[in-house]
Amino acid sequence: MAVRPIRELGDPVLRTPCDPVRAFDAALAGLVRDLEETVDHPGRAGLAANQIGVSLRVFSYNIDGVIGHLVNPVVVERSDEVQDGDEGCLSVPGLYAPTVRALWCAAEGFDVEGNPLRLEGEGLMARCLQHEVDHLDGMVFLQRLTGDAKKAAFRALRG
Repeated sequence: MAVRPIRELGDPVLRTPCDPVRAFDAALAGLVRDLEETVDHPGRAGLAANQIGVSLRVFSYNIDGVIGHLVNPVVVERSDEVQDGDEGCLSVPGLYAPTVRALWCAAEGFDVEGNPLRLEGEGLMARCLQHEVDHLDGMVFLQRLTGDAKKAAFRALRG
């Protein structure tokens, strides 16, 4: 197991859709261990594999002290009710911006052994599920911003 360095905005791996996991093997188990160890720090809610330079559809989460993962995730349900709180990203250190997300959502995929797994939740868990699946689709949360929030975020990035 290893805490892996986080790739930051500008790295092309963050803008490239990840490949589905096809082999539920020792290499996948090692990746999941690394993701879970890397996300196991205060202030970290989720971590997609491409954020550590691996272009596979896997993410880990750390919500309310519960650490887990999801392989080949797909968001399958979302509430119409939304949340509009500040969101940040380990790949965009120090920047937080109001980001609209569904208040509740559910994602389905598999655990590290290939067993079907469904994760669902509201608030931070819903935000995490949506944020991490976006990463795996090659999208950074900044692409979800609109209006003044988008202008302010890009102004802050320029320094």
